[in-house]
Amino acid sequence: MVMKHLTLLPLLFIVWVNSVTLAEDWPQWGGRQRDLVWRETGIVSQLPPGKLPRVWSVPVGEGYSGPAVADGRVFLTDRVHAEGRRGVERVWAFDANTGAVLWKHEYDCEYTISYPAGPRATPTVDGNRVYTIGAVGNMFCFDVATGEVIWSKNFQSDYQTKLPTWGMAAAPLVHGNQLITLVGGPRALLVSFDKLSGKELWRALDDPAIGYCPPVLFNIHGQEQLICWHPHSVTGLDPSNGQILWNTPFHVQAGLTVATPRQVGNRILVTAFYNGSRLIEIAEDGRGAKFVWQGNSDSEIDTDGLHGLMCTPSIHGNEIYGVCSHGQLRCLDIATGNRIWESTQPTGSGRWWNAFLIEQDGRYFIHNEQGELIIAKLSRDGYDELSRSLLVEPTRPVQRRQTIWSHPAFAMRSVFARNDKELVRVSLAEAK
Repeated sequence: MVMKHLTLLPLLFIVWVNSVTLAEDWPQWGGRQRDLVWRETGIVSQLPPGKLPRVWSVPVGEGYSGPAVADGRVFLTDRVHAEGRRGVERVWAFDANTGAVLWKHEYDCEYTISYPAGPRATPTVDGNRVYTIGAVGNMFCFDVATGEVIWSKNFQSDYQTKLPTWGMAAAPLVHGNQLITLVGGPRALLVSFDKLSGKELWRALDDPAIGYCPPVLFNIHGQEQLICWHPHSVTGLDPSNGQILWNTPFHVQAGLTVATPRQVGNRILVTAFYNGSRLIEIAEDGRGAKFVWQGNSDSEIDTDGLHGLMCTPSIHGNEIYGVCSHGQLRCLDIATGNRIWESTQPTGSGRWWNAFLIEQDGRYFIHNEQGELIIAKLSRDGYDELSRSLLVEPTRPVQRRQTIWSHPAFAMRSVFARNDKELVRVSLAEAK
């Protein structure tokens, strides 16, 4: 009997490993690897018509921030308006299985920013802590289980931050013992904090504009580099101390550095609403950079490549996919930056029209601003839509249309999405 049980142990271990491999959280902006790729398997091949059935739905307030999902919990930020510019920002923790409220933290918050409809930055979960940044620079470190505030910062009072037009939007990045984030004070565009205590470890860069793009960490030529795309440059830094490794000037109109940089080998892609795209190649020693190609247009209307705003582009093989300034889903050749095709079928057409692209097992889940979820295949040959359904109702009026500009999370074989009224979980698990 003992021998029989021992024989079963390797098989049980294999089953356990496979279950761990197949399930994955979405603990921060862009998922576990911050690259907007959904790596779970066992996902539906088609969506049912109409409105997707919910596992649960809970009421929430206004906000552009997306949810983060980790260890059976969902974290979200929102805002409730008060008289004038006053209001309350809130941080929520929900049970991912039932939607039950686990805890809530709220604090007074006066908005002086444009589009004053709630927080922008997705929470970042790291072990037993979750980090949030509000629209006007209130940063908190919470205990994930209890909601206890472990430490906090106020960018405006602590760093004399002058808020960007549309508020603080960049999600913080955990690296080792560091929490690295945009702050924006004098010589402190980027600040590293001890993630446990909140003590400042280093600060770097001085840009009068802050931008909205979250920092990312890439391994280039075997070297870790911290990439900060800010309104006047794309900069590579040593993440251990904030020292500049290289700097490539790129003046971005209106400070609209929004879409997250993407890596392909030793090259980095960035794309801006007015100024188009740039592909940057990093030198072999990691201390220099040059443009491989760049767009020739500084117009949001007369565009020649990809003029992205909120949609972080996806790179697959030799193609770049992204949503351009007026809603065109475009495919570009990565070697040249030339446009191969475009389609407005998944998006629509209008200024700032948007959709988010999430790669999954050789296809894409596309969440557009009309609140729809689409499954499609993207290739050099064109756009091939497989199915679409309504995920959540669009609730935010923009340019005479109703929109959703909040990125969903994909975890637990489900999609977690919000508008200005509710947070929902919808199962996308393949039927057994």
